[in-house]
Amino acid sequence: MAVFVIKNPNIFLLSSLKILTFQQSNMTKQIRFNAFEMNCIAHQSPGLWRHPLDRSTEYKDLEYWTDLAQILERGKFDGIFIADVLGIYDVYHQSAEHALTGAVQVPVNDPLQIVPAMAAVTKHLGFGVTTSTSFEHPYPFARRMSTLDHLTKGRAGWNIVTSYLASGSKNLGLKTQLSHDSRYDIADEYLDVLYKLWEGSWEQDAVLRDKEKGIFADHSKVHPINHKGQYFNVPGIHICEPSPQRTPVLYQAGASSRGQTFASQNAECVFISAPTKAAVKKLAQGIRSRLAEEGRDPRSILIYTMLSIVVDETDGKAQAKFKEYQQYGSYHGGLTLASGWSGVDFSQFNAQDQVEYIHTDAIQSMLDSYAKADPERVWTIAEIAKFISVGGNGPVLVGSAAAVADRLQEWAEDTDIDGFNLAYILAHKTFEDVVEFVVPELQRRGAYQTEYAQGTLREKLFGQGPLLPETHRGASFRHHSKQIKLEAALETA
Repeated sequence: MAVFVIKNPNIFLLSSLKILTFQQSNMTKQIRFNAFEMNCIAHQSPGLWRHPLDRSTEYKDLEYWTDLAQILERGKFDGIFIADVLGIYDVYHQSAEHALTGAVQVPVNDPLQIVPAMAAVTKHLGFGVTTSTSFEHPYPFARRMSTLDHLTKGRAGWNIVTSYLASGSKNLGLKTQLSHDSRYDIADEYLDVLYKLWEGSWEQDAVLRDKEKGIFADHSKVHPINHKGQYFNVPGIHICEPSPQRTPVLYQAGASSRGQTFASQNAECVFISAPTKAAVKKLAQGIRSRLAEEGRDPRSILIYTMLSIVVDETDGKAQAKFKEYQQYGSYHGGLTLASGWSGVDFSQFNAQDQVEYIHTDAIQSMLDSYAKADPERVWTIAEIAKFISVGGNGPVLVGSAAAVADRLQEWAEDTDIDGFNLAYILAHKTFEDVVEFVVPELQRRGAYQTEYAQGTLREKLFGQGPLLPETHRGASFRHHSKQIKLEAALETA
């Protein structure tokens, strides 16, 4: 009898009949994995850095990241998805004490600088890096991402965030954080600038590299973007030649109404996180519906949800491993994360108080997923703290390879997602276990890739070309697209 645990920590028993029925349904929907990481200690499981098998305190060593990259490529992961914050979790108790004492995403180092080392020891692994549209001007950022796409031979992706920690805003000179929707207004124009630089500045055949004539680039095919907007003025050219993908694969993690609108206009992959299957399903449905409203194919993007896996040879061994992990989870660390994500200081409530939705300018979908998304579940503050302390804001699947594979397939089918952003509980043990146990089981079922597709990250994910498809908003900024539109207008005039 298979057993899995969702870290409630309720234990759900699946009858042999149910498992047999599920397996006989011959579900072969392909499941995709990203590794969810961060250049820090205690990313999603505060307190687990103390476990003797955890390596996350080695995060400053290149070997930590190159070892991880090789593990993930061996497991045919789509990529490593690297989160980031520019700020500190100081909402809980209105203090940074618990963040610092528990290493709750602080210290945190730059996410882009570790990528070239990982790219050097892999051939296929993709790299989704997080930077904020609120904290960096688009002109130098465009160069940083083009450089990364060149160095990885087209395996770069960008997770677009608008940030949620007020501490980051204050350290960049703002008296207070801009409102949630205002940050997305800035992001809209930010993307306009980037599309103009990445897609429109250099024509496809601008680079000649003609040594005999001494002409590297045809200057007539390199164009200043002349952007004058509400937030940014960028007159010049993109100072990088076009990279393999031009625009990196675009990830987005906003699940609020405004965030979904932004994602529907720009994202190629969407990352969501919620504690229950019902909440994940609601988010996925909302994203696909918003895509249709924007005139995009609801299937044109990939949706990944966050969860963690504890797996071993048998259900019993996996359960024992999970119980051991729970002993290291930090109650205060869980509430430090929850307070930072939501913008609500949970120290002002009693442990048994029920969670209610409170509007803030932080991650609006975070509290919504606990208070509204699943009507069958009422959460207390203590339950949220315990839940988040091992695996963060997503469920934990616990069991044998077969049991975990059953649940992954069930989640993919029931929620209409495409894959999972797997958060580690122990670095790198969690990913080693997934590669050893879960990946082969999914491959045996025909539900997971056995070989990488060739080409850039975009080609591997979507099976098309290396560039944004013509149907994407960013493609409209290409020089040839402008010319086509001009010619069409002249013909109809």
